[in-house]
Amino acid sequence: MTFPDPQSFWDQRFTQPGYLFGTEPNVFLASQAHLLKPGGKALSIADGEGRNSIWLAQQGLDVVAVEISPVAVEKARRLAAERGVAVAFNVANVLDWDFGAANYDVIAAIFIQFLAPPQRTLIFRRIVEALRPGGCLILQGYTPQQIEYKTGGPPSAENMYTEALLREAFADLDVLHLHEHEAHVAEGTGHLGWSALIDFAGRKPSA
Repeated sequence: MTFPDPQSFWDQRFTQPGYLFGTEPNVFLASQAHLLKPGGKALSIADGEGRNSIWLAQQGLDVVAVEISPVAVEKARRLAAERGVAVAFNVANVLDWDFGAANYDVIAAIFIQFLAPPQRTLIFRRIVEALRPGGCLILQGYTPQQIEYKTGGPPSAENMYTEALLREAFADLDVLHLHEHEAHVAEGTGHLGWSALIDFAGRKPSA
């Protein structure tokens, strides 16, 4: 599944009152706080209305966020101001974003499943390249079972993740955590209900 006009699609979703995915960080991301080192540099991909990038900034990280929707980024800026943290918010399509090489100590990729397989391959490769040696990727997504639950994510199995897919995509990272499970998710109205999840944390070798 692809979105022919992704900015308009997400602008429309984020225009609704309140915060589509809530204002608290993703639960799996928060559970990996032990991987974060204050003063490190972090990137939050497809950051939405800022819940994850702002939480990373609250942990003492220097945070860059990229999000295609200016509507979402405006909400994120307001939330960051309310919480007294600084985030470098960027309005851009992640497919056009310059990740750079060895730029980040942490990359958060939370429910970025709007990417069709060819795009996903490209972005996953850029993520690995953008991590500094010793840097960590923290990723959560849905498995194909999620199609039946319809509680979040695109209605397309090809966009979903499996353990085998993530092991292959991130073969250059040391796997710290990889787990498929089901749980009740309550992240605003955008992710709400029983969900089929997969969690991944990996570290780029220091050598």
